[in-house]
This record gives sequence, structure tokens and C-alpha cells, in this order.
Amino acid sequence: MTIDEYKQKAKEIEDWAPGWDAIDSCMEKRYGNQEPKHYGTNMAVRAIFGGDQYLDGYSVYTSQYGHLHIVTYGMSELYTNEESFGGEFSKWGYEMTLKLPLCEEADYLWALDMLSNLARYTFTSKRYLEPNQYISGGGNPIKVDSGSKLTGLLVVEDTELAGTNTVHGRLDFIQLVGITQTELDAIMADQEKIPSLIASMKQDNPLLVTDIARTKDYLNHNESRLT
Repeated sequence: MTIDEYKQKAKEIEDWAPGWDAIDSCMEKRYGNQEPKHYGTNMAVRAIFGGDQYLDGYSVYTSQYGHLHIVTYGMSELYTNEESFGGEFSKWGYEMTLKLPLCEEADYLWALDMLSNLARYTFTSKRYLEPNQYISGGGNPIKVDSGSKLTGLLVVEDTELAGTNTVHGRLDFIQLVGITQTELDAIMADQEKIPSLIASMKQDNPLLVTDIARTKDYLNHNESRLT
């Protein structure tokens, strides 16, 4: 698509959102015509209008493998923006994902709040996420007041979604994976342990679903895997 074609399509289709369409297209390749549960953020509280919400929404898909697959909308360029046309990356270049065991709506809404907080951090600090990073929860469970042993997050490439090139640049999907304080301490002491941690977790959990009830540790300070 040329810039002139882009301008013409934007003129003809008032609500055209090529970035949003690109995300939906990637999800469709994985989930077919499944209609996800979608949550849109309130327009009045979006950052563009002076609020503190930097994401436009979230979709929650149900996987045939027995988990929920959450994807964000807003880390990439969603709507028409001539200045973004033909860029190297679509805004931050990614959308965030998270996988959780199948559960009722009330039991996963916390995850949307967590993703919102991560988006706010990126937009306000100008520090983006990339695979093989970790995020500390300061010793607190990733689900507030849950008592979960998962107190940090690992950033990986989504284990199921392929990225794509959009009219605004590259779009990839990065997955957040909950990790225990023991695992977090180990990789904070030696980041070269991150690939070992990912490999060990995948032996039991190949799609890296975050289960806040998990108690098993895969790393400590002295061993690459507990037995």
C-alpha cells in the first residue's frame, strides 16, 4: 500500500483502524472465527483525553488447550496516522499477551488491571518490554492479595502467535509469564539463567500458562532446576 492509497482509504472509511485489524487478523489465524470476550476501556479515562488508561481494550480467547489467551490493544498503532505509515515498528512494536487457566470472568479481571499498569509504565517511562526481560513485583503477588507465590513476570515471545508487518511497521506479540520469588531472585542474580528457566518451565507447561496456584520452583540460586 502506498501513502496515497493509505490516505484515500482513511478518507473513504472514517473508522478504519488498520492496526486493530492487524491484531484481529493474527488472532483469527490462531482461533478461527471464535468471538472473543472483549473489554474496551472507557473513552473518558483514556490517556489521549487526559486519563490514565493507555490501552483501548483487551480480548480474551478460549484455547482448545484449556486456557484463556488475553491480548491487549493499544501498545501498537491502532488507528490511521499518516506519520506512522511505513514505520519500522508499529508504535511500541508489540501487543502484550497473557495465558491463564480456564476460569470465570471474575477470576481473570485482575490480569487486565495488571496489563493496564504495564502499559502505563511503558508509556510514561518510555521503557518498552522485550523478550528475556523480567519484571519484579516487589515481593508482592502478581494478583494482589491472592497469596500466590508468583511475584514477578518473565517476558517471552508468545508461544502461539506469530507477528506480522503492518502499514505502520512491525507488530509482534510478547507474553507475560508469572514466576516465583525464588525464580526471580535467581535470574536477578544471573540473567544468563533465563533461557534455562524458560526451558524448564516448558517441560511441564509448553505454552507457558500462568497459574497463580503454582508452588513449584524451577530455579534457585545454586541450581538450574529443583528436583
